[in-house]
Amino acid sequence: MGATKTGATIERIDHIVFTVRDPDTTCAFYETVLGMTVATFEAEGTTRKALHFGRQKINLHRAGREFKPNAPRAAPGAIDICFVTAAPLDAVIARMRAASMTIVLGPCQRSGALGPMRSIYLRDPDDNLVEISAYEA
Repeated sequence: MGATKTGATIERIDHIVFTVRDPDTTCAFYETVLGMTVATFEAEGTTRKALHFGRQKINLHRAGREFKPNAPRAAPGAIDICFVTAAPLDAVIARMRAASMTIVLGPCQRSGALGPMRSIYLRDPDDNLVEISAYEA
């Protein structure tokens, strides 16, 4: 990836924002089902929650009380995201089934940013589409 016309080079995503109905329910799902770490932090006098994994995080906004600025049509269920796992996908599938999670599609072949991968899809408590993928060796 090279520099843009302005000279800026994008290295990675630092964080994204999910607008959710209930941050506590969302945190419980991502912590229990996907193994993310929940953090509470203060920003401009407001207590907020975030989900940490690897070198990234997901900030959570409660629907109707979004932190400004925000997307003009932010809403629960508007996200379609792919997470990459280091674990074998079959182990992830077994964990999802043990947690009584409904796999809405997969396993299936997909093409990721780094090449071929196997994926499964499920829904989080806000009905966001969550893809969990493992790159093929």
